[in-house]
Amino acid sequence: MIGIALPLRAQDEEYYTKEIGGTLGTNFMLNDVNSSFYGGSNFSGGALLRFVLNPRMAVKTMLTYNFTRGDASTMKGFYPSQFDQITTDRVAHRFDGGWADLSTVYEVHFLPYGYHRGYQGYRRLVPFMQFGLGLTYGDIGKAFTPNVPIGFGLKYKLRPRLNLALDWTFHFTLSDRLEGLAYPAGIKSDMFRNKDHYGQTMITLTYDFSPRCPACHKAE
Repeated sequence: MIGIALPLRAQDEEYYTKEIGGTLGTNFMLNDVNSSFYGGSNFSGGALLRFVLNPRMAVKTMLTYNFTRGDASTMKGFYPSQFDQITTDRVAHRFDGGWADLSTVYEVHFLPYGYHRGYQGYRRLVPFMQFGLGLTYGDIGKAFTPNVPIGFGLKYKLRPRLNLALDWTFHFTLSDRLEGLAYPAGIKSDMFRNKDHYGQTMITLTYDFSPRCPACHKAE
């Protein structure tokens, strides 16, 4: 009887098509002032909406604001204050602000994601990979640019409708003005080379809503 009850419980489990929630974490930017991962790390926060396609796939839209600050005079490299004459003066640039990021990524789970394992083999803890497109606005340099986020993460289903995730992404941008300092060495480049890129490590908490079929039994 117990063996029969477990599959029936999985079939009766509600299947929700959307998740909404918030996110908190940290960020770092690889730019003309910082060249090391997690150098100059600062606070990030935002909100997200996830569209669940099936237990193995989802589409996530996340809006975050990311704080940053820095000072070009503290960096190891030397940027002259003027390029058209010989000088030992460093470029003077101190910044304090941040950037907003709006990204939509496609998530692929390595295992089927769900609260009750059942005969479908759902797992409460699953790793995933993600990639997509986004838009970035930096209020320090008044820069607006597209970005390409790629990353991975780990999801855990706390309750049937509550999800916790560790989310890491790295965003490649087409701008060198996010920190307000463009081409300080006098060398411009194309595409993603010599541009400002950034990473985010976020904790997300979401709540399931919008049941697909609340009045019938599901086979998934």
